[in-house]
Amino acid sequence: QVQLVESGGGLVQAGTALKLSCVGSGRIGSTYTLAWFRQAPGKGREFVAAIRWSPGDTFYAAAVKGRFTISRDNAKNTVDLEMNDLKPEDTAAYYCAADRHYYAGAYVPRGASPYEYWGQGTQVTVSS
Repeated sequence: QVQLVESGGGLVQAGTALKLSCVGSGRIGSTYTLAWFRQAPGKGREFVAAIRWSPGDTFYAAAVKGRFTISRDNAKNTVDLEMNDLKPEDTAAYYCAADRHYYAGAYVPRGASPYEYWGQGTQVTVSS
């Protein structure tokens, strides 16, 4: 069975950087779409970033584009999220997710429902 575990969250000041990591205990298929979502108090789970099997084929929410970078290492079953210039509005619980479905072209699901595997989340709190 596939299990995902996030790490790297914490309390940081605005303008600083933080790197989140997600490790799969089972084998993540090289064609799986990997993604990061976040959920702030009172809000639903929000798409942050995703990466397809091809390195460099990445997608970002408008709120984080240019500040966050997603990457993956298929050999290590990991997906990372490098967060730069953090803002208080980035405060949320961050979750990694994996979707086994195949998507053609430049597309990844941005809703939570297609993703089959989820981590338990890691909290990121950004103070001003």
